[in-house]
Amino acid sequence: MDIQNQAQSPSELIDRYRRRVSYLRISVTDRCDLRCVYCMSENMKFLPRESLLTLEEIIQVGRSFVDLGVHKIRITGGEPLHRRDILKVFRELGELDGLRELALTTNGTQLPKFAHELREAGVSRINVSLDTLRPDRYTAITRNGRIERVFAGLDAAQDAGFSRIKLNAVILKNRNHDEIHELVAFAIERGIDISFIEEMPLGVVGDHDRAECYYSSDQIREDLGAHYTLVPTAENTGGPSRYFRVPGVETRIGFISPHSHNFCETCNRVRLTSEGRLLLCLGQEHSVDLRRVVRGNPGDDEALKRAIVASMDIKPRGHDFNLHEAPVIFRHMNHTGG
Repeated sequence: MDIQNQAQSPSELIDRYRRRVSYLRISVTDRCDLRCVYCMSENMKFLPRESLLTLEEIIQVGRSFVDLGVHKIRITGGEPLHRRDILKVFRELGELDGLRELALTTNGTQLPKFAHELREAGVSRINVSLDTLRPDRYTAITRNGRIERVFAGLDAAQDAGFSRIKLNAVILKNRNHDEIHELVAFAIERGIDISFIEEMPLGVVGDHDRAECYYSSDQIREDLGAHYTLVPTAENTGGPSRYFRVPGVETRIGFISPHSHNFCETCNRVRLTSEGRLLLCLGQEHSVDLRRVVRGNPGDDEALKRAIVASMDIKPRGHDFNLHEAPVIFRHMNHTGG
């Protein structure tokens, strides 16, 4: 398929299964100050900096997606706030007509420095990764982190006044599954949301057996049922979380369940890796090299849009995650974009 010689781009992105793509996740770096056990190997080899998209190229891709009807962009990594001059991306994307929501996923350690500037740049929602409230466990899961830095980051984010702040917690059996109630209580006390995530089998991590550590969303809900009444809600933030509410509080409790409750049929997302690969599915290798398109057609937004439109023809129906087999996707989560 020649992805650069298509008809005039339509105004929205529809794949061959009639799903409308309206959400783009952009990874701006694979580097991070943490080494979370479910995200990367302990001795991670990072991409050479020259292979990454430039900030200007990231902005061009984001602008082209918005022109094609995407109305939500989330900036991810690695840790996105470690990318030099990254505020330039937030500021320019935040000014795009048609972009309804600019969001960020972060480990929180850099928020004391950046929270207020991010809010001024147009970021409205922040997801902060936090899998435990115990300092020793946090250091073990992240391999080197200090939980006090995340708490300070949450303070800074709340002080900056984002419309929504959410915790993302990956739950691993016999690692942190006994803290589910405490994590929800912490979110309620802070007046923020929380999503529990089933671990996704990307890359070889070496730290644990994913099948043995698997803890399903159904088990989490059962555990929470001993402490809270969970009421299903139709609320949606554009991503895969299914939300519940606890009567009388503002906190929403979400579940991202790629194994127990597959969400592929309603997938509205694509991901841009930090080196410019457009991934059409988190759990498949179908992709288009947008870096090649951008650099082969300098300043030509129409060529880029044609490539994006054509990519919809190879977006697969869904992933093939299997916890009981060796990973078929060898890229780690930090290379994919969290």
